[in-house]
Amino acid sequence: MTPLVPPRLRLRLHFGDDLTLGPGKAALLEHIRDAGSISEAGRRMGMSYKRAWSLVEEMNRAFRAPLVESARGGAKGGGAVLTETGARVLAEFRALEALVCAG
Repeated sequence: MTPLVPPRLRLRLHFGDDLTLGPGKAALLEHIRDAGSISEAGRRMGMSYKRAWSLVEEMNRAFRAPLVESARGGAKGGGAVLTETGARVLAEFRALEALVCAG
């Protein structure tokens, strides 16, 4: 039997009951890395700043070190960056995703 629509595989990693890391949160981390802003990352993904910030806080709480660091706006402006841990988590997730989806 051949399905009308081929199956899709999406990787989701569960960290206890506190966090599920999947393609959406990985994309949010990528947008934060590229835009340097949580609000801009949220806009690019069609979500509110509040939702994007909530997801960042959820990810930061689930790891020993934060994945994203942010600074409030002001004279020098605000912004957000991936920490070394955040960059490593993102890279490892994407590598595992590629491995799983390849075969």
